Amino acid sequence: MRWYCKKGITQGIFWSILIYLISSINDVLMKLLGERLSFIEISFFRFLFSVIVIIIPMLMSSKNLFKTSMHMAHMIRGILGALALGLCCYSVNIIPLSENTIILFSESLFLLPLSAIFLKEKVNNKAIFATIIGFIGLLIIFKPKTSNINLLAIIPTIAAFLFAIMDIIIKQMVNKKENTLTMLFYFGLYTTIIAGIFVPKIWITPTTYELLLIFLLGIGANLIQLFIFLAYRATDASNMAPIRYTELLFSILFGFLFFNQIPKLSDIAGALFIILGTFILSKSNNR
Repeated sequence: MRWYCKKGITQGIFWSILIYLISSINDVLMKLLGERLSFIEISFFRFLFSVIVIIIPMLMSSKNLFKTSMHMAHMIRGILGALALGLCCYSVNIIPLSENTIILFSESLFLLPLSAIFLKEKVNNKAIFATIIGFIGLLIIFKPKTSNINLLAIIPTIAAFLFAIMDIIIKQMVNKKENTLTMLFYFGLYTTIIAGIFVPKIWITPTTYELLLIFLLGIGANLIQLFIFLAYRATDASNMAPIRYTELLFSILFGFLFFNQIPKLSDIAGALFIILGTFILSKSNNR
C-alpha cells in the first residue's frame, strides 16, 4: 500500500486509468438501467448515493464543513450538474458509448473561450489553433453537409458545454478557498433535490437486479471522485492529461462487448481531430 500512497507520475497515471475505467463502466450501468428506467430516476439515485457517502467524512471533520458563504454558486453548479449529468445518462442510451465519450472530450474546447470571457485569462495563438482543430472534429461527427445529420450528437455536446461552465465556477470557488468536501456535499445535495422534483412523475419501482446496478453506479460515482483526488495528489494535471484518451478505448471495448457497437468511420475521424486539439491545448496551457 505504500506505493499507492506515494507521489509520482506512475501513481498519477495509475489512478487516472482507474478514473476512466470506472467512468466507462458507469456508462454501461446507465445504459443497462436505461432499458427500463428513466434517465431522470437513474440520475437521482446516482446523486443520492454521492451525497450520502460524502456526509460521513463531513461529520467526522473537526471543522464545520457545512458552513459556506457561496450558496448561490453551489446552487448554480448543482442546477448545471443535474442537467449535464442527466443529459449524459440520456445520451449513453441513444448513441454508441464511444461516440458519447468522443463528444464529451470537447469540454476542454469550450473551456478556452469561457475562460477568456469570464476569468479574463490570456489565450495564445497555439491554443486558438488547437481549439479550431477540435471543433473541426465535432463538425465531422455532426456531418452537416450530408442528408443524415447527426442531431443526437447535440445532446452530449450540450453536456460538454455545461461541464465547461461548471469548471469555470469550480475555479472561482477554489480561488476563494472553498473546501473540497463542502463543494462535493452541496453539489450532491442540490443535484439530488433537482432530480428528485421530477422523479415522482416518472417513477418506476426498480427490480432487485436494477437496485444492484444502481448500488454499483453509486459506488462508481464516488470512487471516481476519490481517484481524482488521489491522482491530483500524486502528480500534476499536465502529466495526466494524455491518459484521458484511454476512456475512449474502454468505451469502444465495452460498447462492443456489451452492446455489439462498432464505431463509425466519421466518429473515428472526428475523434482524431478532437484528441489532437485537446492534446495541443493541454500542452499549450501548461507551458
